[in-house]
Amino acid sequence: MTTPPVSPKTEQALLEAMARLFAGTPQRTDGKLTKNNLWREAGVSRATMNRATDVLAEWDRRVGESPASLRDQRQAEELTLLRRQLKESRDERRHLQDRVEASATVIATLLAEVAALREQQANRTATVVPLPRSRATRE
Repeated sequence: MTTPPVSPKTEQALLEAMARLFAGTPQRTDGKLTKNNLWREAGVSRATMNRATDVLAEWDRRVGESPASLRDQRQAEELTLLRRQLKESRDERRHLQDRVEASATVIATLLAEVAALREQQANRTATVVPLPRSRATRE
């Protein structure tokens, strides 16, 4: 069973709504080029709009060519690029953070070694212990 097509009056209302939306002069919606706005702007139900296949085909064709659609495509491409750059920046930050943490560990180890050496140096006695003379120097 096929769905009956829409009446000429409904088709005309959809075409007029489409014209208003593409002209940027909506009467009932925010003006975004969406099918939700098309049926609302026309004052028909979504189901009725879905039966108007010729109007929807024209809508899809015009939306694909519209400056708003091209702008949306450019924005989507830019968003993809920015997301990739953000991921790369996060990866680089993680790598640098790992290097900072490794450096901090090395520095802490070196500081402990220096402290141990300083303590060892401070604990040395300044007592001179005479060495026994060898036989050759006695004679």
